[in-house]
Amino acid sequence: MEDVVAGVLRQWQRVHPGLDTAPMAVIGRLNRCAALLQQAAEAPLSQEGLTRAEFDILGTLRRVDRELTPGRIARETFASGAAVTKRLKELERRGLVVRRPDERDRRVAHLSLTEAGSELIDRLLPEQLGYEAALLSGLDGARRQELSSALGELLVVLEGRLGSVVG
Repeated sequence: MEDVVAGVLRQWQRVHPGLDTAPMAVIGRLNRCAALLQQAAEAPLSQEGLTRAEFDILGTLRRVDRELTPGRIARETFASGAAVTKRLKELERRGLVVRRPDERDRRVAHLSLTEAGSELIDRLLPEQLGYEAALLSGLDGARRQELSSALGELLVVLEGRLGSVVG
């Protein structure tokens, strides 16, 4: 059985036989996997009325285990400041996050989880990890580790080349 990208590569080879489509083989598959995982990853979270991006904010506050500014949350979650502001408003409205103004500069806010936010993330994290493990269950442990290592190497390369552009 072959993946969708293999068919795309064959089509390009027919149209442009001399073209090196090797980069498309990697990036096309990464993009396709990312799109499919994005759709699938929100399934358990949607039962709690959360998006993946909101879950990532809650998870960031939990794993760092201290107050963070919206700017720091944006950097930690690879999101824009505007997107983080919108998500934080919703999480505050739900009573999962609390905002404390800075004592010296009222323009600066410090955010932390409420007790309800901590309880929610602590309950959801094992469920989410189990769901994600099930998504990857078609690969044995050694292949998952190999894939994780290769993606880690790619991430270091891309962050070195693109980190300042996109970050």
